[in-house]
Amino acid sequence: MAAAVSIQGLTKTYLDVWSKTEIRAVDNLTLEVEEGEIFGFLGRNGAGKTTTIKMLLGLIFPTLGTATVLGKPIGDTDAKAQVSYLPEEAYFYEGMTGWDTMDFYARLFRIPEPKRSERIRQCLKDVFLDESAWRRPIRGYSKGMRQRIGIAQALINDPKLLFLDEPTSGLDPIAHAELREIIVNVGRQGKTVFLSSHQLPDVELTCSRVAIIHRGKLLTSGKTQELTAGDKVEITFSGGDAALAEKVKAVAGTCEAKNGTCRVPAVDPQKVNDIVDLIRGAKASVVSVVPHRRTLEEVFVDTVMKAGAN
Repeated sequence: MAAAVSIQGLTKTYLDVWSKTEIRAVDNLTLEVEEGEIFGFLGRNGAGKTTTIKMLLGLIFPTLGTATVLGKPIGDTDAKAQVSYLPEEAYFYEGMTGWDTMDFYARLFRIPEPKRSERIRQCLKDVFLDESAWRRPIRGYSKGMRQRIGIAQALINDPKLLFLDEPTSGLDPIAHAELREIIVNVGRQGKTVFLSSHQLPDVELTCSRVAIIHRGKLLTSGKTQELTAGDKVEITFSGGDAALAEKVKAVAGTCEAKNGTCRVPAVDPQKVNDIVDLIRGAKASVVSVVPHRRTLEEVFVDTVMKAGAN
């Protein structure tokens, strides 16, 4: 699979004019994003995520290192024509309607009629923006509607690569779910999505691979399922009495009882057979024996804390 984004040793430093010291926003970053994947780029505030995106877009220049976007050097005009970007805070002309905004960006890409109107209509449908809002001024749009029109304008040029910086920030739970569906649908169209977000449940549900950076340095990267895979097993059983629960607890270290069902989380795999034998010996029923998975949030916190975060 070809790389949509390839980064080798990318570094960006700034001079703090007050302290006269060098600040390294991105530090020797090496990373690859494959074509057609939804890739999560994770880090705390100030970790260097937006700086990295801006370098890949050619908006700022790296101090050291190189990168390619769609096989072209960063800043290449041919590559830029196939790339789109939605910043965390997107700004629009408040008096323009949603349709006029889309028409404005379509004209920047020199999309002629009737293809322009067809493309606008399709993009607005793809982001599930209610048709009654298409001809209304953006000043009356909610936060969720603004995010939809932002993603729609980012899709107007039918990009191969889409950079999204905190697209679900500040949205209510329903809008979160709808925006996640939009992002997944974009990926299904074969486009590459580079998603920077603090909303780790959103990333876990949408991204096939993720990278975690801290203070500009890459800490880890890999497939989401592999990073969240745990080395423990969870056992659930029903039946038995308090004595059985105590016996299981003595072996596993914990046993949580609720409404006639007992849950034994994070069991050492070597103890699984012993616990199952106890349950069956007491004539109780084993409901499930499943691998215990960590959430992406747990992976993120553990990884950053091990790196020395305060």
